[in-house]
Order: sequence, then C-alpha cells, then structure tokens
Amino acid sequence: MTIAFTFPGQGSQAVGMGKDLAENFAEARAVFEEVDQALGEKLSDVMFNGPEDTLTLTANAQPALMAVSIAVVRGLEAKGLDLKSKVAYVAGHSLGEYSALCAAGTARLLRIRGNAMQAAVPVGVGAMAAIIGLEHADVVAVCEAAAAAGACQIANDNGGGQIVISGEKAAVEKAAGLATDKGAKRAILLPVSAPFHSTLMAPAADAMREALATVAKSDPVVPVIANVRAAPVTGADEIASLLVEQVTGQVRWRETVEWFAGNGVTTLYELGPGKVLTGLARRIDKTINGISVNGPADIDAAVAALMA
Repeated sequence: MTIAFTFPGQGSQAVGMGKDLAENFAEARAVFEEVDQALGEKLSDVMFNGPEDTLTLTANAQPALMAVSIAVVRGLEAKGLDLKSKVAYVAGHSLGEYSALCAAGTARLLRIRGNAMQAAVPVGVGAMAAIIGLEHADVVAVCEAAAAAGACQIANDNGGGQIVISGEKAAVEKAAGLATDKGAKRAILLPVSAPFHSTLMAPAADAMREALATVAKSDPVVPVIANVRAAPVTGADEIASLLVEQVTGQVRWRETVEWFAGNGVTTLYELGPGKVLTGLARRIDKTINGISVNGPADIDAAVAALMA
C-alpha cells in the first residue's frame, strides 16, 4: 500500500472547523496559537465561532484552511505517525499546496497571498465558472473563442468532468455560453471574489515572488506533486518558483491524481476540512481509495490503518 497525503483548497472552509482538534490535541492548539501569533489576530476564534462571511474572506480562509490541515498532521504525529516513513508523496489543491509544504512562515505567506489575490483585480471585473461534462480540449477551445472579450483560461482541471475557468467577466460569461452550446451539462458562474489562477492575478504573483524571497526554505521530507506541473518536486528553490507560477497558472488536479495512480499510489488521505478531494479522486480513478481525515476519530482510524 503506497500512501499520499492531500490537502484541500479554498471552498472547504466551514465555521467550527478545527475546534474538536483543539479540544483533543495540545499539538493542534499549538498550531492555532502559532497562526494567531503570526497574523497578530485571533483567526482561530473566527474559525471556531464565525461569522461565516468573515471566515470566507480570501485573506482569512487561506491561512485558516492551512491551520486545520496542519493541526490534523500534528494530531497524527502525536499518535505516533512518522510522515517520512509512511507517506510517499504530498499534494495540495491550490492554497492546499502550502499546507502540503508546511514551510516556516506559511500562515503569513497565505495572508499575503490572500490579500494580494483579492487586491489584484477590482471586484466585479473578473469571474470564474465551473464547466461540467465537457472534455479538456473543448474547454480550451471555448476559452480561446471567448478571448476577444478578454482574458479567459482554465484555472482548475479538477477531473470527474469538472473544469473551472477564470478571467475577465465578459469573457468568462461568453465562454460559459459557448460551453453549453458545445454540449456541456452545466456552466455555472461561481460566487468568488476574484478570478483566481488567471493572468489577471499577475500582481499577486509578483507579491508572492517578493514574499517567498524573504523566507527560509528547506527541501521537503517527501516529494511534493506541484499543482502546475502534476509531477514530483523536491528542491526548495524550485518549489518556491512553482508557487509563484501557481498564482496565475492552472491547478492540474486531474493529472495529479492520474500521476498518483500511475505511480503506485493506492490510497489518498485528505487532511483537513471537507471531502472535496476525496470525492474528486474517486471520480478520476476508481482504483485509488480516498479517505477524509478531519476530526479526532478520523485521526484514530487513520493511525490504526497506517501503523498496522
């Protein structure tokens, strides 16, 4: 059995997340306290108690999701799990890649990332849409056909027939209409505050390049499957470069799961809130077993399986 850990991205947040971890693991409490200290505010209180509209702000959701994912990791370690000896690879969806890396200063980096992404494009200028039931090549074609109306590109190739496009609002709306004409089952505009993973995020990429240049980096203990490459990366400097590229580039999640399946991974443990990545894995490749690990009982079950 070959194991990979995956970490969820924005959209998996929910009020109350992490509270049971803090109540059951001193190591989890330490993670939340460290994040609060790094940000200079009680983000953990927003995570545990809301309000939801404050938690869903990009600048809050990103470090909050990372905090819960790392709290799960610390809970597993507290029960005796050694990441290096039990896990072959890690990967994260968009901001989840930071959780996968868990580098020193990650909470501050995600606050910078969230603020920069929100500030890159005025509200209402950009948009994102989910295209359901259309092949990748067809979605590329509709984005190219809509380019006369503005920037439009694939942001997330999530697999299971779900591809998210991003760019200028008029272009995204045009592409969504063209996708329906091409036979897409659905083309749904998403309730997001910015056109993430598009060329419009270039100012945010510049901000992340500057921020990443100031933090200490070390090579990961296990290879990271990078979002924009869908292949393993092990060097700290290369990882930092790819994190900058990720801000404007495509999250190649379908290809990431396919890479896992083609390289002997049998089980993906999703560490953090929700079960989005677990569901996607099942739709992409039914030979891979997906398991969500969120609360204390999940941690106990995961440790029992991994330590058997």
